[in-house]
Amino acid sequence: MHRLQQERLNASALVAAAAGSLGFLYVFDPASSGVYPTCPFLALTGCYCPGCGTLRALHQLTHGHLISALDLNLLMMLSLPFVGYFFASQAMLAVKGRPLRTFFVGPTLIWMLLGFILVYWMLRNIPVYPFSLLAP
Repeated sequence: MHRLQQERLNASALVAAAAGSLGFLYVFDPASSGVYPTCPFLALTGCYCPGCGTLRALHQLTHGHLISALDLNLLMMLSLPFVGYFFASQAMLAVKGRPLRTFFVGPTLIWMLLGFILVYWMLRNIPVYPFSLLAP
């Protein structure tokens, strides 16, 4: 198989898996279905990780409840445009054989993003208003 054909097949599989996962999340509520495991970090420490609330937020988003999704994991909601762009690029690669334009992200921005995630992680575990609003 040629390289481009393999890339298109991989992109198709990735987009199909993402769509299937969103469909599964639409049907099975992470808050009540018992299908999903508890966050291991939360189970071990009693503290929220940066990803805590992501599945519940995505479930709320698939049902059109934007405010509920924002309340469950603000960081994930802020990252959705980037995730959406990635999946749109993969869909374009699968359909047209070429992805959307890629953007180079330098190391400074990556370190800033890591710092932002770490600060978010710490702040969402402070049980005092307004930081408690960041907890899922």
